[in-house]
Amino acid sequence: MLTARYIADDKLMPWLLSLAETRQVLAPVRQGGQTLFAPLDADSQLDLEGLADASAKAALLPRCETLLEFHYSKGEGVPSRTELEVRETLPDRDAFLFGARPCDAKGFTVFDRVYDGGSRRDIYYCTRRDKTIVAALACTDPADTCFCNRVGGGPGDTDGSDILFTPVEGGYVIEPVTERGEAFLAEQPLVEAEGRLEEARQVRKDVAESMPGGDPLGGAQGEVLRLFDDQEFWGGVAAKCLSCGACSYLCPTCYCFNMTDEINGDDGVRVRTWDNCMSFQFTLEGSGHNPRNGKAQRMRNRIGHKFSYYPELHDGNLACVGCGRCIVHCPVSMDVRAIVAQARDRALAKQEHAND
Repeated sequence: MLTARYIADDKLMPWLLSLAETRQVLAPVRQGGQTLFAPLDADSQLDLEGLADASAKAALLPRCETLLEFHYSKGEGVPSRTELEVRETLPDRDAFLFGARPCDAKGFTVFDRVYDGGSRRDIYYCTRRDKTIVAALACTDPADTCFCNRVGGGPGDTDGSDILFTPVEGGYVIEPVTERGEAFLAEQPLVEAEGRLEEARQVRKDVAESMPGGDPLGGAQGEVLRLFDDQEFWGGVAAKCLSCGACSYLCPTCYCFNMTDEINGDDGVRVRTWDNCMSFQFTLEGSGHNPRNGKAQRMRNRIGHKFSYYPELHDGNLACVGCGRCIVHCPVSMDVRAIVAQARDRALAKQEHAND
């Protein structure tokens, strides 16, 4: 394995800009008062303080992307016949995703199980995944709303990353995580970390020990599922929800999408866009029937998917990485940690009552 590398603070931006000459570099930058992942250029204001307002998932699953282009034409020599020409629009550019926090990078592993699940391979996601080096940045100042440690992660975890940057005095220690990350770093003009590697490990250890406490939120599949028909519970926890969908759009692990064909004359495109399960329209059928026509049903689905249905399908892995964005940006301050804890308490209380 390649030895760890080091880069000084004042060398970081020039190095990233040099990478941007041959590949797209996505990094957290200030835009309109927010910190968002965007293509980096010389005018970008790189922001590595805390968690970006939005997750990095758009790097691999764009908010809106064209899946294919098509064109209708009259059949040659047979006017009554319509011919259809379809053109692929696969991503073709290499990318370097810098500054994703470990929770963001772990979110990609949630995507991997769905979009790269053997025979169910999404070629658009997988092509971007293959072409993107994910360079995570270890956290040094977790917020009170961070709870990666309660869902199986940590502020210095490497799941989903190819490379891990750890802030140390005067710069960053850079460690390869995957063979791809190692090969990438071997081509870079970076100095060896030498004695700084132990400092990086101590930084990660100290931050992990400073994380907010609380009971683990995993292992609640059974409890959440037992409340499936408890409309009183779900109605109560969803009462103040505005169904704005901010939680889903900002979540590193929400991967639902919608597809539409947009046609102009004989030409058209098939577009995939993010969707969110807290929207009334998410399950609205053409007949007008909606199996989740209330906030209670939609909240049940959101919590159930992350803490029961997904783990049941994927070896106990949660579809939550504990970034806390859904708490920070919820306009009515709903707290997913409290909802799961309430669900667990409610299910246990009902079980005890049934055993009396």
